[in-house]
Amino acid sequence: MMAAERPNAWLGLFLPFALGYYLSYLLRTVNAVISPDLTRELGLSAADLGLLTSTYFLTFGLAQVPLGIALDRYGPRRVEGGLLLLTALGAAAFAMGDSLTELGLARGLIGLGVSACLMGGLKGFAMWYPPERQSSMTGFIMAAGALGALTASTPLEALLPMLGWRGVFWIIAAAALGIAIFIFLSLPDEAAHASRDTVAEAFRAVGGIFGSPAFLRFAASATFFTGGFMALQSLWALPWLMNVNGLTRSEAAGCLLVLNLGMLTGQLSIGFLGTRLARRGVKPVNLMQVGFACMLVVELSILLGWGPLAPKWFLLGILSAVNSQGYLAAAAHFPQAVFGRVSTAINLMAFAGAFAVQWGLGVVLDVLEGAGWTTPAALGAALAGLIVLQAVSFVPLLGAARRPAAKPA
Repeated sequence: MMAAERPNAWLGLFLPFALGYYLSYLLRTVNAVISPDLTRELGLSAADLGLLTSTYFLTFGLAQVPLGIALDRYGPRRVEGGLLLLTALGAAAFAMGDSLTELGLARGLIGLGVSACLMGGLKGFAMWYPPERQSSMTGFIMAAGALGALTASTPLEALLPMLGWRGVFWIIAAAALGIAIFIFLSLPDEAAHASRDTVAEAFRAVGGIFGSPAFLRFAASATFFTGGFMALQSLWALPWLMNVNGLTRSEAAGCLLVLNLGMLTGQLSIGFLGTRLARRGVKPVNLMQVGFACMLVVELSILLGWGPLAPKWFLLGILSAVNSQGYLAAAAHFPQAVFGRVSTAINLMAFAGAFAVQWGLGVVLDVLEGAGWTTPAALGAALAGLIVLQAVSFVPLLGAARRPAAKPA
């Protein structure tokens, strides 16, 4: 029988991946709340802060191609478990860092360490769960990530006066070590699923994926919708809420909590309804088409100040749940044997977008403020530019569901 049919499958298969992705998302968004402390203690400019935070996305993205090959070749237990040991090391280094360079290198190591936390889970689900359950399992693991984002909002803001940001990172280092051990002890052996490609064949397959029209149809939306949302959620939402909407840091952290509650709601909805929708013919790309169109409307309302604040951010969080469907939508065009490489290729685009948008917004702010713009006006111009890029990237998705899914060898 499939591993997912075992009595302890939820504890032994899903929980290790869920804990890893919970930690990954907490680390992705933690700088949004501690950014005022980092700016004050280190004297950072907006561009410095954007660069420091985005080094997570840079190393995470650079790891994706070799990560996909490693997942297909060695399986998620060895790859994700080993990388989480680097996460523990990076978190400890961040806790001890005293300069922009030291913190940047530590955050880059953290990004590398958690780079397999979602992809390892998706690879494991593809190996051990039937196809009709893929959307649901993806929704559930993304919900674990939403819980990590929730933890990195109001709860973390409440802990900072007691622990400080350094104490928080010491706790994170211990948690990463514990999750790595859990993964090594809990997940089954993947030898029967391992790819037999040589390294040269594996890289040729990656090249074929990146050049495939099926992949390119989803690459831009991964860059600007998924990457753009991560950049806002993990850093720039807090400055927007404080400078444009006039909230205090505590109030802005509460609004981030609302955003992350929305994301949790959306992911759980996909988790519970995904299998049922799949059996009725609703494809992951259909969820993306509806969700992204609605995201554009909500972001435009945030930009223009339409409607009450909390419902808009809650709805944005709900709609962001469709980002995860891009991995399944793209992988449906390729054989299961290269699932790890396809999903990490999409993830590379998402994290390249997160890095570019997060740093780019900081650069735009510094340039416009240097030219005499107010901070709220500069933030508005930056968000407007992101919305335009998202609208352009949405166009290739409109006909994606009508095209047959070619599966090259």
